[in-house]
Amino acid sequence: MKKLKVYRLSLGWQIILGLLIGIGLGVIFTDDKGFIKFANGLGSTFINMISMIVLPIVFSSLVVGIANMGDIKKLGRIGLKTLIYFEVLSTIAFIVGMLVSNLSKIGYMLDLSKLSQVDISTYVKTAKQASHSGLGSILMSIVPSNFFDALATGQMLPVIFFSCLFGLGIAAIGEKGKILLQFFQAVAEVMFKITGWIMHFAPFGVAGLIGATVAQLGLESLKPLGLFIVMSYVTMIFFILVVLGITSRIFGFRIMDQLRVVKDELVLAFTTASSEVTLPRLMEKTQKLGVDQAISSFVIPTGYTFNLDGSAIYQSLAAIFLAQAYHIDLSLSQQLTLLLVLMITSKGMAGVPGASFVVLLATVSTIGVPVSGLALIAGIDRLVDMGRTVVNVAGNVTATLIIGKSENEFDQAKHDEYVASFTQK
Repeated sequence: MKKLKVYRLSLGWQIILGLLIGIGLGVIFTDDKGFIKFANGLGSTFINMISMIVLPIVFSSLVVGIANMGDIKKLGRIGLKTLIYFEVLSTIAFIVGMLVSNLSKIGYMLDLSKLSQVDISTYVKTAKQASHSGLGSILMSIVPSNFFDALATGQMLPVIFFSCLFGLGIAAIGEKGKILLQFFQAVAEVMFKITGWIMHFAPFGVAGLIGATVAQLGLESLKPLGLFIVMSYVTMIFFILVVLGITSRIFGFRIMDQLRVVKDELVLAFTTASSEVTLPRLMEKTQKLGVDQAISSFVIPTGYTFNLDGSAIYQSLAAIFLAQAYHIDLSLSQQLTLLLVLMITSKGMAGVPGASFVVLLATVSTIGVPVSGLALIAGIDRLVDMGRTVVNVAGNVTATLIIGKSENEFDQAKHDEYVASFTQK
């Protein structure tokens, strides 16, 4: 007797199904506080489950990778090269966003009287606190006074710094360090296994997050700002396919290959609006794409703080869009000043909750836009955040491949074999 073949949806399709169910439930239960509370709880549980394993994976993988590398000069070179790459790409992202806003002039079409304002007092408070610390304080905080406190509070940069030192220390003591190397390799493998289990809960988490968003906002309230949402997504798609596409081709990669391999992670990033949930699987997949473990374990976590191309696009789009909405005509010199301020502020606010919105709060006043104007687009921030998270994730995959190849820590045959396994599906 033949066994019936059970058809199973891939993770990507399961997440999309969760997204559609969440939207449907959000429409049905619009303004239902009980549903919103339950859905937020479901989404938060999934985010917490991923957050629980992110830093252990980063620490264990980075320690193993750096210990195997064992060269402090090489680590310094990789770090400098990575930060230069991040700065160049994020600057291009800012310029692309500003050009699109200037050419489209969509902000002038907006009737401010028809928009409802959202409370942004929490963001204002965060912006004030963050602006006092600034970029210098962020750089100083890289060195932790207490590593376990940094681990407990989820501070990525201090964890990366300590992990690099710890890995170099293991390499320095030679044979004695092998037992630690084996231990952390086992820890990394256990964490990746747990990640696979947690991902089964992803469709439910996605349904909760998007359901709560739709129920809170309502579809009607989104119409006046629909053009801004469309402009944002078109710009982000352009950046991925053209800017990242050209950058990839320069180094012998194809952007469509990268997107095909990490499509499930991109869907997850889009539906949760969280880059963090994709970090464990991106580290695993970039290694399968032929990048050395040390490069992957260093570039991707660092990119989550410094390589936020999607956020850069959004910040420049929104700043010019709001200026146009208030009919403020910006000169070239004012726009160049805005670009410089965005470049500095975005790095200074790195790691701050709601960073993209906080950066705008700290920036728009320099071009004469009232801070209260941001309350007009706060309602759609979550929807645009879904798109910019996808760009951030795609940008980090491209960065990892490029840094790996530039350091000759890349296996082309392994890359081609892994890509081929996706094209055959």
